[in-house]
Amino acid sequence: MRTALRLCALIGSMHCVAAFAQPPVEDPSARFASPLIVAHRGGAADFPENTLVAVRGSLANGADAIWLSVQLSGDGVPVLYRPQDLSALTNSRGPVSAWTWRELKRVNAGWNFRVEGAHGAIRYPYRARQVPVPTLESVLARIPRSVPVVLDMKSLPAEPLVAAVANVLQRRNEWSRVLLYSTDASFDPLWARYPRAQRFETRDDTRGRLVTQLLSGRCEPPKVARWSAFELRRRFEVTETFTLGEGHSQVDAELWTDATMACFRQGHGSARLLWIGINTRSDYRHAQALGADAVLVDSPAQARDWIAQGVPGR
Repeated sequence: MRTALRLCALIGSMHCVAAFAQPPVEDPSARFASPLIVAHRGGAADFPENTLVAVRGSLANGADAIWLSVQLSGDGVPVLYRPQDLSALTNSRGPVSAWTWRELKRVNAGWNFRVEGAHGAIRYPYRARQVPVPTLESVLARIPRSVPVVLDMKSLPAEPLVAAVANVLQRRNEWSRVLLYSTDASFDPLWARYPRAQRFETRDDTRGRLVTQLLSGRCEPPKVARWSAFELRRRFEVTETFTLGEGHSQVDAELWTDATMACFRQGHGSARLLWIGINTRSDYRHAQALGADAVLVDSPAQARDWIAQGVPGR
């Protein structure tokens, strides 16, 4: 498959199928020729998110890697679901933690997935077709071993989720192709207890470096070569403190620039960078021009079209 061939060419290793997840080598020239396509929540714009239907569809559309959201069921099983309440996407309600995994198998995770047709007509194609909330283990078993996977931890407390996911990865021998991410920094020291766990740097550290470079021009490069991930664009609130109170400003910032990219490469030229929220052809071309290693997209089907329309380097 294209992913395996591209990654083999990158590292020239017997272990090429896991290149996306392996710690980077110190070789600044060994970057991907163009950003890898990572299917956000399995491809949330094309199919019901975090389902086997989405994963299969994204792979058929040429995704290079799959990003999945993980929570714990009430009986401690890692399952794939993102929002806090089932009512956001399904025909049920309540937190995932209030349901056992067997109960979640009967929930329709495609219930609220909508498709807009001609003349604005809305239809719900999966209301007549059951799409269960799957377990992490069942989906990993169906993703080819040549395809890297990113697991985004989406429920607290962190410790039981880390232990349960680690148990799945250990039992299935999945460590080499899995990268671990969370917006909550409490997960990072817990994953550090597992020598084979491959983590993104914490979002706090990534944000701090980006903002420092943008606001002060000072570069604080990563201390170790790890994958880093952040949105291309993000709204921030800047707070200024005075003797008599505070002032607040809303700022729409573009975070990945020539300067921030250079800073993240400094000292670790092989540090890997994933841009989040790349959902237009122009943003993909921007990521390619600045040398992003991977982009997180909601629609691998659209990304396939960007590439077919002549984005060079694929």
